[in-house]
Formats: sequence, structure tokens, C-alpha cells
Amino acid sequence: MKRILHLSDLHFGRARPDLEAPLLAAIARNRPDLVVVSGDFTQRARHVQFRRAQDFLAKLPAPVLSVPGNHDTPLDRPFERLLAPFRRYRRYVDEDTEPVFSDGKLTVVGVNTVKPLAWQQGKFSSRARDRVARRLAEHPAELSVVVVHHPLEHGPKVDKRLMRGARAALAQLSDCGADVVLSGHLHRASSAPFRAAPGLLFVQAGTGLSSRTRGEDNTFNLLDWEETGALRVTTWGARGQGPQAVFAPEASAMFRREGRTWARQPAAPGAAALSRRCA
Repeated sequence: MKRILHLSDLHFGRARPDLEAPLLAAIARNRPDLVVVSGDFTQRARHVQFRRAQDFLAKLPAPVLSVPGNHDTPLDRPFERLLAPFRRYRRYVDEDTEPVFSDGKLTVVGVNTVKPLAWQQGKFSSRARDRVARRLAEHPAELSVVVVHHPLEHGPKVDKRLMRGARAALAQLSDCGADVVLSGHLHRASSAPFRAAPGLLFVQAGTGLSSRTRGEDNTFNLLDWEETGALRVTTWGARGQGPQAVFAPEASAMFRREGRTWARQPAAPGAAALSRRCA
């Protein structure tokens, strides 16, 4: 089995301090093969916020693959935002804003969808689409995952503008062998096949630490790729406050490919319980 732990929208600068230790404990408890962070490490891209993110990353017990979010470019410094928008991200998080992880069974490709001169709306460019296709061809695997900050599809209750190039990206990712797309930005956790591309599974992470939860718990996702070809997505949510705060599993869904589409499997008894690799 391969396990990805999917975090997003930590927002250091607006993070809940009481949740950081419980989140790190839950990550260590689940022993992931890879931690993916789909952007927004900071609230305002300030050095002190990036240093807190850097300290958090140093405590993770597994390799990390990350991409920037729109909050990770300096809003209040227009010249830096224009000329070197990812300088601070590269200094504190990762020099590579579009990294690749591959171990033969699992390939994960990061895409930087941030438009530095636009605060909210992202962009999935044709160059990025072609690059993902090349990387997936270079690193064939049983499960191929693409990581972006901005979602490629919105539900009816989302009032943000959809990322530019989203439709073209869904079409090309479906054709080039991608299986799953991980994203953040909305502070809402969900998992389902894309409506416009059912051959791709859409896994959306909530916010791991931010106090801006938009009516939902602070959460992260676990993705367990089974040898049978099934993919289980379990959302863990924060419970309690202060010294009593913990993260625990809240919901779980199993997906399996049926032909060229992902299908959700019927819920099994105890599906929301801890997975077998948890202590």
C-alpha cells in the first residue's frame, strides 16, 4: 500500500497554535510515504510566517512535495510581487515550485497555478499542461497524481472564479494518464470524480490550521492506494480546543476504476475508523 497525506492552506499568520502539535502527532501516527501540501503556507507571505512554515515542515516524518498558493506571494510589496513573486517561497519552502516525486509505484507532479498579479484566480497554462504530460510519460506508475492549489472544478456553492485553463487541463490530464488531482484553496474537504472528467478523481483538502474554516473543521486527507487497485480517501478533522485538541478520522470513501471512470464503492462497516497503518 502507498499512503499520501494531503495537507493544504496552513496559513501561518492566521493559524491556530493549539492545533499544530496535534496535527504533527496525527501525521506521525499515520506514517505516510509522502506528505503533499497544496499551497497557502502563509497568510501574507511575510518572512516570519514562512519561517514558521519552515519549522513545521522540518518536523514532518516523511518526504514533502508542495506547491505555492496565492497567499504565498507578497500582496503588500508590488515590485517583489511583479519581479520575484516566489522568492520567499523558494527560500523557506522549496526552490522548485513544480516538483516531481516518483518511486515506481507512485508518481506525483506539482503544478504552480498562482498568477502573481491576480490575487485569487489561478491559471493552468498550456506550458504547464505539456510539462505534466512529459513528466507522467517519463515516470510511469500505478498511480499518477497531479497537485495544484486552485481547483479545476467548482461546486454550485463556490463564489470564487474558476482557474483559467481548467477545462483544457481536465481534458489533457485525462488523456495523458493522470489518475488523481489534489487541490486546496477553498478550505473545504471533498472527494469525487470530476463531473467533466470522470476518469480523474478530484480530492479537495480543507485547511489544516487556519482559523478561517468557513464553517468546517480543520482537516487533512489520507489517500491509501491499495494493491487491489482501490483508493481510499479518509478525511481527518480537528476536535476540541487547547490542550484537548486532537485530529481524528471523520469520513472515508473508497473509489475504484470501472473502465475509464472512477466509481465510488459502497461503504463498508467501520469505514470511518482508523486505517490499519494507524497506531
